[in-house]
Amino acid sequence: MFDYYRTPEEFMEQNGYAYDGRWFPRVTKIVGIKSKPALLYYYAQAPDFKTANEQTKKSAEEGTLVHEIAEKILIGEEPLIPSSIAPAIEALQYFLREHDIAVVPAHIERRIINPVHRYAGTIDAMATIGGHFGVLDIKTSQAIYRDYNLQTSAYMDALVREPDFKHLETRWILRIDQIEKCLVCGASRRTKGGREKVRAPKQRNGNPLCRAEEHEWGPMQGDIELVECHDWQDDFEGFLGAKKLWEWENKEWLNKIGHL
Repeated sequence: MFDYYRTPEEFMEQNGYAYDGRWFPRVTKIVGIKSKPALLYYYAQAPDFKTANEQTKKSAEEGTLVHEIAEKILIGEEPLIPSSIAPAIEALQYFLREHDIAVVPAHIERRIINPVHRYAGTIDAMATIGGHFGVLDIKTSQAIYRDYNLQTSAYMDALVREPDFKHLETRWILRIDQIEKCLVCGASRRTKGGREKVRAPKQRNGNPLCRAEEHEWGPMQGDIELVECHDWQDDFEGFLGAKKLWEWENKEWLNKIGHL
């Protein structure tokens, strides 16, 4: 959550990529400068900072596992699926059978460089969905957040500068998660990272449909969502604003490495 650096080399390693003798800050680090009220609320509600950090780390590890398995499935591989994430992956497999999504293996985990605005990143995939070609970003979050628009717009601006992708059309967020549903009231429970979070449905007459101890949780099930993000150029203006703020925040280190 908080970044501290001891040397210029450590700053460069944690914040960017070296390419062709030059260093570029990473898209996700730039976007990370934006305030995240939900994350701050989560830390405030945790028993202590150590517990919150441990849960965040475990959640990230689970998300990385889902991410890696999902990418293999997207290119037609049949990886071994750990039981801990089987509901999410099985739901993804069903979703892919029902939707026209085609990806090119060469574009999985593809590094992108924007030489004009000087940043770099790694896209999850490029896909053709419903006849349209675009960037596909995989998330394992509970919801689709607007921050993702900034990230994918940065990928779009870098890619359309390449001759082969000048006519890139759009971008999508593919969210892959797993939850339990209450068989009585329809509430959902998410336990990613060892942290239990319950989302209750609308209440009747101001009263919960189920009290906390009354929920009857069904089996874990996958939760898949695919959303197309339009108007990437407008989002890119927001990304450039975040980049300017990130550079301001890290001006001392960027001067030390000769980037500014």
